[in-house]
Amino acid sequence: MDITFLLNGEVVSLTGLAPTTTLLDWLRETQHLTGTKEGCNEGDCGACTVMITDEDGSRALNGCILFMPQINGKSVTTVEGISAPDGTLHPVQQTMIDHHGSQCGFCTPGFVVTMATAHLNGKTDHDTQLAGNLCRCTGYAPIIRAAQAAQTAPVPKHLRAFKLPDGIKSPGETDRGTQPSTHVQPRTTDELAHWYADNPDATLIAGATDVGLWVTKQFRDLGTTAFINQIPDLRGIADMGDHWRIGATTTIADLETHFAPLHASLATMLRRYGSTQVRNAATIGGNIANGSPIGDGPPALIAMGATLHLRHGDTRRSLPLEDFFIDYGKQDRVPGEFVEAVTVPKQPDTLRYYKLSKRFDQDISAVCGCINITRDGGNITDARIAFGGMAGTPKRAAQAEAALINNPFNEATIHLAMKALHKEFQPLTDARASAQYRLATAQNLLLRYFHDANQVQTDLHEVTA
Repeated sequence: MDITFLLNGEVVSLTGLAPTTTLLDWLRETQHLTGTKEGCNEGDCGACTVMITDEDGSRALNGCILFMPQINGKSVTTVEGISAPDGTLHPVQQTMIDHHGSQCGFCTPGFVVTMATAHLNGKTDHDTQLAGNLCRCTGYAPIIRAAQAAQTAPVPKHLRAFKLPDGIKSPGETDRGTQPSTHVQPRTTDELAHWYADNPDATLIAGATDVGLWVTKQFRDLGTTAFINQIPDLRGIADMGDHWRIGATTTIADLETHFAPLHASLATMLRRYGSTQVRNAATIGGNIANGSPIGDGPPALIAMGATLHLRHGDTRRSLPLEDFFIDYGKQDRVPGEFVEAVTVPKQPDTLRYYKLSKRFDQDISAVCGCINITRDGGNITDARIAFGGMAGTPKRAAQAEAALINNPFNEATIHLAMKALHKEFQPLTDARASAQYRLATAQNLLLRYFHDANQVQTDLHEVTA
Protein backbone atom coordinates (compact mmCIF):
# COMPACT_ATOMS: atom_id res chain seq x y z
CA MET A 1 0.00 0.00 0.00
CA ASP A 2 1.01 3.63 -0.50
CA ILE A 3 0.84 5.93 2.51
CA THR A 4 2.03 9.39 3.50
CA PHE A 5 2.37 10.71 7.02
CA LEU A 6 4.53 12.84 9.30
CA LEU A 7 7.19 11.25 11.49
CA ASN A 8 8.49 13.60 14.17
CA GLY A 9 7.61 16.54 11.93
CA GLU A 10 9.08 15.18 8.69
CA VAL A 11 7.04 14.00 5.71
CA VAL A 12 7.35 10.27 4.95
CA SER A 13 5.92 8.66 1.80
CA LEU A 14 6.02 4.88 1.38
CA THR A 15 5.04 2.73 -1.58
CA GLY A 16 4.43 -0.97 -1.84
CA LEU A 17 4.28 -1.41 1.92
CA ALA A 18 3.01 -4.73 3.28
CA PRO A 19 -0.33 -3.69 4.82
CA THR A 20 0.09 -5.62 8.07
CA THR A 21 3.46 -4.11 8.88
CA THR A 22 3.17 -2.68 12.38
CA LEU A 23 4.35 0.80 13.19
CA LEU A 24 6.58 -0.64 15.92
CA ASP A 25 8.40 -2.97 13.52
CA TRP A 26 8.77 -0.27 10.86
CA LEU A 27 10.20 2.24 13.34
CA ARG A 28 12.71 -0.17 14.82
CA GLU A 29 13.74 -2.17 11.76
CA THR A 30 13.81 0.44 9.01
CA GLN A 31 14.22 3.77 10.82
CA HIS A 32 16.30 2.49 13.73
CA LEU A 33 14.16 4.54 16.10
CA THR A 34 14.62 2.07 18.91
CA GLY A 35 13.31 4.22 21.73
CA THR A 36 9.91 2.71 21.00
CA LYS A 37 10.21 -0.68 22.69
CA GLU A 38 8.73 -4.10 22.10
CA GLY A 39 7.50 -5.52 25.39
CA CYS A 40 4.36 -7.63 25.25
CA ASN A 41 3.63 -7.01 21.53
CA GLU A 42 -0.10 -7.17 22.26
CA GLY A 43 -0.99 -3.71 23.57
CA ASP A 44 -0.80 -4.42 27.30
CA CYS A 45 2.49 -2.94 28.54
CA GLY A 46 2.72 0.49 26.84
CA ALA A 47 6.44 0.26 26.06
CA CYS A 48 5.62 0.92 22.41
CA THR A 49 3.44 3.99 23.03
CA VAL A 50 3.46 6.64 20.29
CA MET A 51 1.57 9.90 19.90
CA ILE A 52 -0.77 10.04 16.89
CA THR A 53 -2.15 13.42 15.82
CA ASP A 54 -4.87 14.18 13.26
CA GLU A 55 -7.80 16.55 12.86
CA ASP A 56 -9.37 15.10 16.01
CA GLY A 57 -6.35 15.91 18.18
CA SER A 58 -3.51 13.92 19.72
CA ARG A 59 -3.81 10.59 21.44
CA ALA A 60 -1.55 7.86 22.77
CA LEU A 61 -1.65 4.53 20.91
CA ASN A 62 0.18 1.21 21.06
CA GLY A 63 2.58 1.04 18.12
CA CYS A 64 2.89 -2.75 18.38
CA ILE A 65 -0.68 -3.35 17.17
CA LEU A 66 -1.00 -0.31 14.92
CA PHE A 67 -0.75 -1.22 11.25
CA MET A 68 0.95 1.29 8.97
CA PRO A 69 -2.14 2.06 6.80
CA GLN A 70 -3.91 3.22 9.98
CA ILE A 71 -1.52 6.18 10.26
CA ASN A 72 -2.01 7.29 6.64
CA GLY A 73 -2.39 11.07 6.60
CA LYS A 74 -1.61 11.44 10.29
CA SER A 75 1.30 12.66 12.38
CA VAL A 76 3.41 10.21 14.39
CA THR A 77 5.54 11.40 17.29
CA THR A 78 7.89 8.88 18.88
CA VAL A 79 9.89 9.38 22.04
CA GLU A 80 12.71 10.74 19.86
CA GLY A 81 10.42 13.62 18.86
CA ILE A 82 9.18 14.52 22.34
CA SER A 83 12.08 16.84 23.13
CA ALA A 84 12.46 20.08 21.15
CA PRO A 85 14.54 20.17 17.93
CA ASP A 86 17.28 22.05 19.83
CA GLY A 87 17.45 19.26 22.41
CA THR A 88 15.47 20.99 25.16
CA LEU A 89 13.75 18.35 27.21
CA HIS A 90 9.98 18.15 27.40
CA PRO A 91 8.66 19.05 30.88
CA VAL A 92 7.76 15.41 31.58
CA GLN A 93 11.25 14.29 30.62
CA GLN A 94 12.77 16.78 33.03
CA THR A 95 10.45 15.88 35.89
CA MET A 96 11.11 12.17 35.35
CA ILE A 97 14.77 13.01 35.99
CA ASP A 98 14.03 15.29 38.91
CA HIS A 99 11.75 12.77 40.63
CA HIS A 100 13.82 9.66 39.86
CA GLY A 101 11.11 8.11 37.71
CA SER A 102 13.36 5.66 35.87
CA GLN A 103 15.60 2.78 36.88
CA CYS A 104 16.23 0.16 34.18
CA GLY A 105 14.73 2.56 31.62
CA PHE A 106 13.06 -0.02 29.38
CA CYS A 107 9.55 1.25 30.06
CA THR A 108 10.55 4.92 30.37
CA PRO A 109 10.11 5.94 26.69
CA GLY A 110 6.54 4.65 26.69
CA PHE A 111 5.79 6.44 29.94
CA VAL A 112 7.24 9.67 28.58
CA VAL A 113 5.14 9.55 25.40
CA THR A 114 1.96 8.78 27.34
CA MET A 115 2.70 11.55 29.84
CA ALA A 116 3.54 14.05 27.07
CA THR A 117 0.29 13.25 25.27
CA ALA A 118 -1.71 13.66 28.47
CA HIS A 119 0.14 16.92 29.16
CA LEU A 120 -0.71 18.17 25.66
CA ASN A 121 -4.38 17.34 26.23
CA GLY A 122 -4.50 18.84 29.74
CA LYS A 123 -5.26 15.47 31.36
CA THR A 124 -4.37 15.30 35.05
CA ASP A 125 -6.02 11.98 35.96
CA HIS A 126 -2.57 10.41 35.94
CA ASP A 127 -3.57 7.00 37.35
CA THR A 128 -5.99 6.55 34.46
CA GLN A 129 -3.69 7.94 31.79
CA LEU A 130 -0.81 5.69 32.85
CA ALA A 131 -2.78 2.51 33.55
CA GLY A 132 -1.63 1.10 30.20
CA ASN A 133 2.07 1.57 30.94
CA LEU A 134 3.68 -1.24 32.89
CA CYS A 135 6.68 -0.56 35.14
CA ARG A 136 8.42 -3.55 36.70
CA CYS A 137 11.14 -1.91 38.81
CA THR A 138 10.78 1.82 39.49
CA GLY A 139 7.35 1.77 41.08
CA TYR A 140 4.60 4.17 40.14
CA ALA A 141 4.91 6.70 42.97
CA PRO A 142 7.87 8.66 41.53
CA ILE A 143 6.37 8.47 38.03
CA ILE A 144 3.06 9.91 39.24
CA ARG A 145 4.97 12.62 41.11
CA ALA A 146 6.79 13.45 37.88
CA ALA A 147 3.49 13.72 35.99
CA GLN A 148 2.06 15.97 38.68
CA ALA A 149 5.13 18.20 38.69
CA ALA A 150 4.91 18.74 34.93
CA GLN A 151 1.18 19.36 34.63
CA THR A 152 1.33 23.18 34.93
CA ALA A 153 4.24 23.62 32.51
CA PRO A 154 3.39 25.06 29.06
CA VAL A 155 3.06 22.69 26.13
CA PRO A 156 6.17 22.88 23.92
CA LYS A 157 5.44 24.68 20.67
CA HIS A 158 6.77 21.88 18.46
CA LEU A 159 4.05 19.49 19.74
CA ARG A 160 1.11 21.82 19.30
CA ALA A 161 0.23 21.32 15.64
CA PHE A 162 1.72 18.55 13.54
CA LYS A 163 -0.26 18.26 10.34
CA LEU A 164 0.47 17.36 6.75
CA PRO A 165 1.81 20.36 4.80
CA ASP A 166 -0.12 21.77 1.86
CA GLY A 167 0.40 19.72 -1.28
CA ILE A 168 0.77 16.41 0.54
CA LYS A 169 -2.09 14.07 -0.22
CA SER A 170 -4.29 12.96 2.64
CA PRO A 171 -6.00 9.55 2.66
CA GLY A 172 -9.18 10.99 1.16
CA GLU A 173 -7.22 12.38 -1.77
CA THR A 174 -5.13 9.32 -2.60
CA ASP A 175 -5.51 8.05 -6.15
CA ARG A 176 -7.67 4.92 -5.94
CA GLY A 177 -5.73 3.48 -8.84
CA THR A 178 -2.61 3.17 -6.70
CA GLN A 179 -4.32 0.79 -4.28
CA PRO A 180 -4.57 -2.87 -5.28
CA SER A 181 -8.02 -4.32 -4.76
CA THR A 182 -6.67 -6.82 -2.24
CA HIS A 183 -5.67 -4.08 0.23
CA VAL A 184 -7.81 -0.97 0.30
CA GLN A 185 -8.55 2.03 2.46
CA PRO A 186 -12.09 3.17 1.59
CA ARG A 187 -13.08 6.78 2.15
CA THR A 188 -16.86 6.33 2.42
CA THR A 189 -19.27 3.74 3.76
CA ASP A 190 -20.72 3.31 0.26
CA GLU A 191 -17.28 2.51 -1.13
CA LEU A 192 -16.70 0.01 1.67
CA ALA A 193 -20.10 -1.63 1.21
CA HIS A 194 -19.65 -2.27 -2.51
CA TRP A 195 -16.05 -3.45 -2.16
CA TYR A 196 -16.83 -5.76 0.77
CA ALA A 197 -19.78 -7.29 -1.06
CA ASP A 198 -17.33 -8.23 -3.81
CA ASN A 199 -14.70 -9.41 -1.31
CA PRO A 200 -16.71 -11.12 1.45
CA ASP A 201 -13.74 -13.07 2.79
CA ALA A 202 -11.72 -9.93 3.48
CA THR A 203 -10.65 -8.80 6.94
CA LEU A 204 -11.98 -5.41 8.03
CA ILE A 205 -9.55 -3.51 10.26
CA ALA A 206 -10.61 -0.51 12.32
CA GLY A 207 -8.77 -0.17 15.65
CA ALA A 208 -6.82 -3.46 15.32
CA THR A 209 -6.80 -4.00 19.09
CA ASP A 210 -8.05 -7.52 18.40
CA VAL A 211 -6.93 -8.14 14.80
CA GLY A 212 -3.46 -6.85 15.60
CA LEU A 213 -2.86 -9.85 17.83
CA TRP A 214 -3.81 -12.21 15.00
CA VAL A 215 -0.62 -10.97 13.33
CA THR A 216 1.73 -10.35 16.28
CA LYS A 217 0.80 -13.45 18.30
CA GLN A 218 -0.77 -15.92 15.90
CA PHE A 219 1.34 -14.94 12.86
CA ARG A 220 -1.69 -15.14 10.63
CA ASP A 221 -1.79 -13.99 7.04
CA LEU A 222 -4.87 -11.77 6.94
CA GLY A 223 -5.22 -12.06 3.17
CA THR A 224 -7.41 -9.39 1.61
CA THR A 225 -7.83 -6.39 3.92
CA ALA A 226 -9.75 -3.13 4.18
CA PHE A 227 -8.62 -0.45 6.62
CA ILE A 228 -11.77 1.38 7.68
CA ASN A 229 -10.59 3.62 10.52
CA GLN A 230 -10.59 6.73 8.34
CA ILE A 231 -14.14 6.64 6.95
CA PRO A 232 -15.75 9.83 8.33
CA ASP A 233 -19.36 8.71 7.91
CA LEU A 234 -18.71 5.45 9.80
CA ARG A 235 -17.73 7.10 13.07
CA GLY A 236 -19.20 9.56 15.54
CA ILE A 237 -22.31 9.85 17.68
CA ALA A 238 -25.35 11.63 16.25
CA ASP A 239 -28.37 12.96 18.13
CA MET A 240 -31.41 11.55 16.32
CA GLY A 241 -34.04 13.01 18.63
CA ASP A 242 -35.21 10.07 20.71
CA HIS A 243 -32.04 8.00 20.29
CA TRP A 244 -28.30 8.15 19.72
CA ARG A 245 -26.80 6.75 16.55
CA ILE A 246 -23.27 5.47 17.14
CA GLY A 247 -21.11 4.79 14.11
CA ALA A 248 -19.32 1.45 14.06
CA THR A 249 -15.80 2.93 14.18
CA THR A 250 -16.55 5.24 17.09
CA THR A 251 -13.82 4.60 19.63
CA ILE A 252 -14.39 3.48 23.19
CA ALA A 253 -12.71 6.70 24.34
CA ASP A 254 -15.30 8.77 22.45
CA LEU A 255 -18.11 6.64 23.88
CA GLU A 256 -16.81 7.26 27.39
CA THR A 257 -16.71 11.02 26.81
CA HIS A 258 -20.23 11.04 25.38
CA PHE A 259 -21.95 8.88 27.98
CA ALA A 260 -20.18 10.19 31.09
CA PRO A 261 -22.81 12.89 31.78
CA LEU A 262 -25.70 10.62 30.71
CA HIS A 263 -24.97 7.20 32.22
CA ALA A 264 -22.26 7.46 34.83
CA SER A 265 -22.09 3.72 35.52
CA LEU A 266 -21.54 2.95 31.83
CA ALA A 267 -18.79 5.57 31.63
CA THR A 268 -17.11 4.05 34.70
CA MET A 269 -17.05 0.67 32.96
CA LEU A 270 -15.70 2.17 29.74
CA ARG A 271 -12.86 3.73 31.72
CA ARG A 272 -11.86 0.16 32.67
CA TYR A 273 -11.99 -1.06 29.07
CA GLY A 274 -8.34 -1.84 28.42
CA SER A 275 -6.02 1.14 28.79
CA THR A 276 -5.98 4.70 27.48
CA GLN A 277 -4.02 3.49 24.45
CA VAL A 278 -6.53 0.69 23.77
CA ARG A 279 -9.60 2.90 24.28
CA ASN A 280 -8.16 5.43 21.85
CA ALA A 281 -8.09 2.77 19.11
CA ALA A 282 -10.75 0.15 19.90
CA THR A 283 -14.14 0.61 18.23
CA ILE A 284 -17.62 -0.31 19.38
CA GLY A 285 -18.35 -1.96 16.03
CA GLY A 286 -15.36 -4.25 16.42
CA ASN A 287 -16.32 -5.04 20.01
CA ILE A 288 -19.73 -6.17 18.76
CA ALA A 289 -18.73 -7.87 15.52
CA ASN A 290 -16.09 -10.14 17.02
CA GLY A 291 -18.88 -11.79 19.04
CA SER A 292 -16.83 -12.37 22.17
CA PRO A 293 -18.85 -13.76 25.10
CA ILE A 294 -16.78 -11.57 27.42
CA GLY A 295 -16.83 -8.32 25.44
CA ASP A 296 -17.76 -5.49 27.79
CA GLY A 297 -19.74 -3.38 25.32
CA PRO A 298 -22.63 -5.62 24.20
CA PRO A 299 -24.14 -6.38 27.65
CA ALA A 300 -24.49 -2.67 28.39
CA LEU A 301 -25.97 -1.90 24.99
CA ILE A 302 -28.39 -4.83 25.26
CA ALA A 303 -29.55 -3.60 28.67
CA MET A 304 -30.15 -0.18 27.11
CA GLY A 305 -32.32 -1.65 24.33
CA ALA A 306 -29.85 -1.10 21.51
CA THR A 307 -30.56 -1.87 17.86
CA LEU A 308 -27.83 -3.08 15.53
CA HIS A 309 -27.63 -1.85 11.94
CA LEU A 310 -25.97 -4.05 9.33
CA ARG A 311 -25.20 -3.38 5.67
CA HIS A 312 -24.47 -5.59 2.68
CA GLY A 313 -23.93 -3.66 -0.54
CA ASP A 314 -26.95 -1.35 -0.82
CA THR A 315 -29.09 -3.50 1.49
CA ARG A 316 -29.49 -2.49 5.11
CA ARG A 317 -31.22 -4.31 7.92
CA SER A 318 -31.69 -3.80 11.65
CA LEU A 319 -32.22 -6.17 14.55
CA PRO A 320 -32.17 -6.06 18.36
CA LEU A 321 -28.57 -6.35 19.42
CA GLU A 322 -29.23 -9.44 21.55
CA ASP A 323 -30.46 -11.30 18.45
CA PHE A 324 -27.12 -10.79 16.68
CA PHE A 325 -25.37 -13.31 18.91
CA ILE A 326 -26.45 -16.83 17.96
CA ASP A 327 -23.87 -19.09 19.56
CA TYR A 328 -20.21 -19.06 20.53
CA GLY A 329 -18.29 -17.77 17.52
CA LYS A 330 -21.47 -17.42 15.45
CA GLN A 331 -23.33 -14.19 14.70
CA ASP A 332 -26.26 -13.29 12.50
CA ARG A 333 -24.11 -11.80 9.74
CA VAL A 334 -23.84 -13.00 6.16
CA PRO A 335 -20.56 -12.85 4.21
CA GLY A 336 -19.87 -9.35 2.98
CA GLU A 337 -22.14 -7.77 5.59
CA PHE A 338 -20.71 -5.41 8.18
CA VAL A 339 -21.78 -3.48 11.25
CA GLU A 340 -22.62 0.06 10.18
CA ALA A 341 -23.98 1.52 13.43
CA VAL A 342 -25.77 0.84 16.67
CA THR A 343 -28.61 2.98 18.01
CA VAL A 344 -29.46 3.45 21.67
CA PRO A 345 -32.75 4.95 22.91
CA LYS A 346 -32.45 7.99 25.13
CA GLN A 347 -33.60 7.05 28.61
CA PRO A 348 -33.41 7.95 32.30
CA ASP A 349 -30.23 6.87 34.01
CA THR A 350 -31.37 3.65 35.68
CA LEU A 351 -28.54 1.57 34.20
CA ARG A 352 -25.88 0.03 36.40
CA TYR A 353 -22.88 -1.77 34.96
CA TYR A 354 -20.82 -4.08 37.14
CA LYS A 355 -17.50 -5.50 35.93
CA LEU A 356 -15.88 -8.26 37.97
CA SER A 357 -12.24 -9.02 37.25
CA LYS A 358 -9.10 -9.94 39.14
CA ARG A 359 -7.49 -6.56 38.46
CA PHE A 360 -9.19 -3.18 38.38
CA ASP A 361 -7.25 -1.92 35.37
CA GLN A 362 -6.53 -3.70 32.10
CA ASP A 363 -8.26 -6.98 32.83
CA ILE A 364 -10.82 -9.13 31.04
CA SER A 365 -14.12 -9.60 32.83
CA ALA A 366 -14.89 -12.83 34.61
CA VAL A 367 -18.49 -11.58 34.77
CA CYS A 368 -20.01 -8.32 33.67
CA GLY A 369 -23.60 -7.57 34.56
CA CYS A 370 -25.77 -4.78 33.19
CA ILE A 371 -29.06 -4.13 34.95
CA ASN A 372 -31.62 -1.57 33.86
CA ILE A 373 -34.85 -1.51 35.90
CA THR A 374 -37.68 0.94 35.28
CA ARG A 375 -40.07 1.73 38.11
CA ASP A 376 -43.33 3.56 38.55
CA GLY A 377 -43.51 4.42 42.20
CA GLY A 378 -42.73 1.24 44.10
CA ASN A 379 -43.49 -1.16 41.25
CA ILE A 380 -41.23 -2.48 38.52
CA THR A 381 -42.64 -1.72 35.08
CA ASP A 382 -39.77 -2.92 32.90
CA ALA A 383 -36.41 -4.62 33.24
CA ARG A 384 -33.55 -5.31 30.87
CA ILE A 385 -30.69 -7.42 32.24
CA ALA A 386 -27.72 -8.71 30.28
CA PHE A 387 -24.56 -10.56 31.23
CA GLY A 388 -21.18 -11.26 29.70
CA GLY A 389 -19.09 -14.23 30.77
CA MET A 390 -22.12 -16.30 31.69
CA ALA A 391 -22.72 -18.09 28.39
CA GLY A 392 -21.21 -18.62 24.95
CA THR A 393 -22.53 -15.20 23.94
CA PRO A 394 -23.54 -11.96 25.65
CA LYS A 395 -26.97 -12.98 26.88
CA ARG A 396 -30.13 -11.34 28.13
CA ALA A 397 -31.61 -12.73 31.36
CA ALA A 398 -35.19 -13.15 30.23
CA GLN A 399 -36.41 -15.25 33.17
CA ALA A 400 -34.91 -12.89 35.74
CA GLU A 401 -36.60 -9.98 33.96
CA ALA A 402 -39.94 -11.78 34.05
CA ALA A 403 -39.54 -12.37 37.78
CA LEU A 404 -39.16 -8.62 38.30
CA ILE A 405 -41.74 -7.02 36.00
CA ASN A 406 -45.08 -6.09 37.60
CA ASN A 407 -43.77 -6.82 41.08
CA PRO A 408 -42.80 -4.44 43.87
CA PHE A 409 -39.23 -3.22 43.96
CA ASN A 410 -38.16 -4.87 47.19
CA GLU A 411 -35.61 -7.41 48.35
CA ALA A 412 -38.05 -10.30 48.13
CA THR A 413 -38.62 -9.63 44.43
CA ILE A 414 -34.89 -9.35 43.85
CA HIS A 415 -34.39 -12.78 45.41
CA LEU A 416 -36.96 -14.22 43.00
CA ALA A 417 -34.92 -12.86 40.11
CA MET A 418 -31.73 -14.26 41.65
CA LYS A 419 -33.28 -17.74 41.71
CA ALA A 420 -34.35 -17.33 38.09
CA LEU A 421 -30.75 -16.71 37.05
CA HIS A 422 -29.87 -20.17 38.33
CA LYS A 423 -32.37 -21.66 35.88
CA GLU A 424 -31.24 -19.85 32.74
CA PHE A 425 -27.44 -19.76 33.02
CA GLN A 426 -24.98 -22.64 33.17
CA PRO A 427 -21.63 -20.82 32.99
CA LEU A 428 -18.31 -22.51 32.32
CA THR A 429 -15.26 -22.85 34.51
CA ASP A 430 -12.07 -21.46 33.01
CA ALA A 431 -8.87 -19.65 34.04
CA ARG A 432 -10.74 -16.50 35.02
CA ALA A 433 -13.44 -17.96 37.26
CA SER A 434 -15.29 -21.10 38.24
CA ALA A 435 -18.87 -21.74 37.16
CA GLN A 436 -19.96 -21.51 40.80
CA TYR A 437 -18.28 -18.13 41.25
CA ARG A 438 -19.82 -16.76 38.09
CA LEU A 439 -23.34 -17.82 39.01
CA ALA A 440 -23.11 -16.63 42.62
CA THR A 441 -21.66 -13.25 41.73
CA ALA A 442 -24.16 -12.71 38.91
CA GLN A 443 -26.98 -13.34 41.36
CA ASN A 444 -25.40 -10.99 43.88
CA LEU A 445 -25.17 -8.24 41.29
CA LEU A 446 -28.97 -8.10 41.27
CA LEU A 447 -28.89 -7.57 45.02
CA ARG A 448 -26.16 -4.97 44.59
CA TYR A 449 -28.37 -3.09 42.14
CA PHE A 450 -31.16 -3.03 44.72
CA HIS A 451 -28.85 -1.56 47.34
CA ASP A 452 -27.41 0.95 44.86
CA ALA A 453 -30.93 2.11 44.01
CA ASN A 454 -31.50 2.68 47.71
CA GLN A 455 -28.34 4.79 48.04
CA VAL A 456 -26.35 2.14 49.89
CA GLN A 457 -22.70 2.35 48.88
CA THR A 458 -21.48 -0.89 47.37
CA ASP A 459 -18.45 0.22 45.34
CA LEU A 460 -15.23 -0.59 47.20
CA HIS A 461 -13.73 2.58 45.71
CA GLU A 462 -16.42 4.61 47.49
CA VAL A 463 -16.85 2.78 50.80
CA THR A 464 -14.82 4.23 53.67
CA ALA A 465 -14.30 3.04 57.22
